Amino acid sequence: MAAFLLRRTANYAVLVVLAASLAYLLAAAALRPRANFEDRAPRPPEAVVDAQLTRLNLNDRTPLADRYRTWAAGVARGDFGRTWQGEPVTPELWRRLGVSLRLLLLGAVLGSVLGVLLGAYAAVRRGQAADRFITLGSYLLLAMPVFVLAVLLQIAASRANDAIGLHVFAWVGESTPGASEGPFGALGGAGDRMRHLLLPTATIALSQLALYSRYQRSMMLDVLNADFVRTARAKGLRRRGALLRHGLRTALIPMTTYFAYTFGLLLLGGMFTEKIFGWHGIGEWLVDSVTRGDVNVVAAVNCLAACGVLLAGLASDVVYGILDPRVRTGVAA
Repeated sequence: MAAFLLRRTANYAVLVVLAASLAYLLAAAALRPRANFEDRAPRPPEAVVDAQLTRLNLNDRTPLADRYRTWAAGVARGDFGRTWQGEPVTPELWRRLGVSLRLLLLGAVLGSVLGVLLGAYAAVRRGQAADRFITLGSYLLLAMPVFVLAVLLQIAASRANDAIGLHVFAWVGESTPGASEGPFGALGGAGDRMRHLLLPTATIALSQLALYSRYQRSMMLDVLNADFVRTARAKGLRRRGALLRHGLRTALIPMTTYFAYTFGLLLLGGMFTEKIFGWHGIGEWLVDSVTRGDVNVVAAVNCLAACGVLLAGLASDVVYGILDPRVRTGVAA
């Protein structure tokens, strides 16, 4: 198991370097930080603009290979450079990462766990009303873009607030200024943050739930009548016990790989969610930086996203090894 994980970690490290390098090269070749100075009145002299961009390693007149070497040397020291305004990227990157984690973590966990459970339950109840209801709901959520789902939840929450007569649901930003005042002041800052977290978490969770439930249902159907399930029942286990201890465990093995693949979709959904709900996280920063042509920010966010996807892949390998004894004994390695 240890040798298997070491090999996978080495492979992922190489992939992170390649992905980060490609992200920087594409951003540096496609984006134009110089355009931020062209609309100023009065417009700065070209020599001043060149000097400012060169100082920030953003000058498009400097050879791309030279800019890449400067950027890579900084990243090796943990420095992602500076924005086109001269602010350091690294501190802001970690601050916004904390915001994004607060937004995504709970929704991703709820969505994946509930999706797996609902998918397994739908498979066990195949053809019955519960299966049809779960299938219909999953298809509706899959057909609905994340930004549409977020807006629909906002509309529903607004109507609920009007019906109740209180501002129970809040969805703009992480907290409400002066939250200690008003009808929910007794809840304190933590209670106000929970109110703001409800709708973004529901958006992320529902989008993840739909993906996982459909995939888990298909995997569970493959093992319902498998030989090892029938053998377990022949040895005296009840149907529920045989499905939970043997069927679900086996059906979860391909789900570990699926988790790594869907992590990128989770980041994309988080980007839309941040913009719609006014959370100042990584996704919002990326969108704004692409608009401004902020190469170093775009490269830093993409590097962080690559690390996140590959860490999700490493986590799926660990869970795969826990679920499949062949990996631990070296048979499947």
